[in-house]
Amino acid sequence: MTAKAMTSKAMTFPWIKSYPAGVRWDAPLPTMPVPQLLDEAAAKWPENDAIQFMGRKITYRELLQLVNQAAKGFQSLGVKPGVHVGLFLPNTPHYVISFFGVLKAGGTVVNYSPLDAEKVLEHKVGDSRTDIIVTLDLEVLYPQMQKLLGKTRLQKLVIGSIGEMSAHPAAVQEQMNKAGLLATIGKDDQHLSFTDLLDNNGDFTTHPIGDVHDTIAVLQYTGGTTGLPKGAMLTHANLTAACSQIKAIVSGEPKVLEEGRERVLAVLPLFHIYALTVNMLFGIQMGAEIILHTRFDVEAVVRDLSEKRVTVFPGVPTMYTAIINYPDIGNYDLSSLKFCGSGGAPLPVEVNQNFQRLTGCSLVEGWGMTETSPTGTFTPVYGIQKVGSCGMPTVGVELRFVDVDDPRKEVPLGERGEMCIKGPNVMKGYWNRPEATAASMTEDGFFRTGDVAYMDEDGFVFIVDRTKDMILCGGYNVYPRIIEEAIYEHPSVAEVSVIGVPDAYRGQSPKAFIALKQGAPDLTLDELKTFLKRRLGKHEMVQDIEIRKELPKTPVGKLSKKELYEEEARKRSTS
Repeated sequence: MTAKAMTSKAMTFPWIKSYPAGVRWDAPLPTMPVPQLLDEAAAKWPENDAIQFMGRKITYRELLQLVNQAAKGFQSLGVKPGVHVGLFLPNTPHYVISFFGVLKAGGTVVNYSPLDAEKVLEHKVGDSRTDIIVTLDLEVLYPQMQKLLGKTRLQKLVIGSIGEMSAHPAAVQEQMNKAGLLATIGKDDQHLSFTDLLDNNGDFTTHPIGDVHDTIAVLQYTGGTTGLPKGAMLTHANLTAACSQIKAIVSGEPKVLEEGRERVLAVLPLFHIYALTVNMLFGIQMGAEIILHTRFDVEAVVRDLSEKRVTVFPGVPTMYTAIINYPDIGNYDLSSLKFCGSGGAPLPVEVNQNFQRLTGCSLVEGWGMTETSPTGTFTPVYGIQKVGSCGMPTVGVELRFVDVDDPRKEVPLGERGEMCIKGPNVMKGYWNRPEATAASMTEDGFFRTGDVAYMDEDGFVFIVDRTKDMILCGGYNVYPRIIEEAIYEHPSVAEVSVIGVPDAYRGQSPKAFIALKQGAPDLTLDELKTFLKRRLGKHEMVQDIEIRKELPKTPVGKLSKKELYEEEARKRSTS
């Protein structure tokens, strides 16, 4: 882009002037077939450790060979272009190997969440046309898929074992068996062990990807608050453009990360788009060592952050809250951390400030969605940061804000509106949902996010709320995010979710669900109202609270309001 053109863009896009040194909004964003990320990493750093899991380390050379064997194994099962393979897995090497193996075989990956209800699993199998699923022999996983073999179009299960990917397979498997964690696996032609899948020389048949902008790599189902989930079609270009965007923003001056030298703690589930892109794909592109945890356990996380000298830890606000409040946190050295990103949900200001005081590492917030692969905005590690903001549009992304009631009308800078996004990372559309795809786009091709936000004069974005979560109190629009931020300032509050409940006088009123910090005294509604009196307007004031030991969360660990709305609806139906 010429200097004149860039000046013109800066006038239209106020965020450009706020970019950190060495980061350009118009930087090249290379796209490629997703498996090329691994091929190139294995060529550059063959003897570097790619994965660490339960005491075992797998180098990039070894990982590439395992992936090639998986590709040939999948092809023996009929996987080729147009065939969809489901992954119903926690964070183990099986996921990484299967993901790249399916793509190298020419197929498409469909991610399944182990916390999905049976109805949702049935829907995803049928809707995505999944015939093969990879899972583990765990009691919490296998039986859910075994039920679907004779009930849906599902034809084959590939079954792995956690022990086989550990440093001590027999000991791990025996321990899990004694604990009653293993399921009894069927023995018929609908079952294949992961070991047998890999029992070949890795000489698979290469299927050219074709147009990376058109070929779907992943069907990533969105967890909407109503109705059955829709599959976002993420192309090879979408996912690798997102990696290029992340690489561009950490390659400023000074560089945040160094290729071939980072350690990533991967606690976020890889079946979720945040971890899939940021932890796995970008981690592999950077030649990082990815330390896999099957679930979030704060003690194990804190120990590994310290002992394994982790440098990169992408998380969600609830994880950072747990680390801050861990009783023995002062006894651990977290000084190796260089980059800690928060996404998946708004980051409370208090959590951000407390984490930075604790670790010395800048906790930077970003915004994104399943439909955006999931990049969207970023907060620079070095440069301007603004309290309460999720950052500015990332490299190559355009944002605009439209009237919530009339998306054809753009609102001025600084005013609240529905945020809309355009960029190479934005999905191709919803799988088999042309009407939903059309409804999600503006007339000029921007994706409507459903997030209410505004942009300031420096290009920083401030998320106000989801359009669907907005509370209408006596004719006023009330945004739960604003109330939650105020409640988080109370010294006893660890986590909070605010929803709107029916109110005979005002139509709706805010109700707060609160989890208190360990050892904190109880909190009454009157005490909270007194605390909030100077922080909220009268129309925003909480009218009811419910103290809970813990709040409902999504599989990725972010606070979920869906269950709270459902509980309140059940209460009303039985009263």
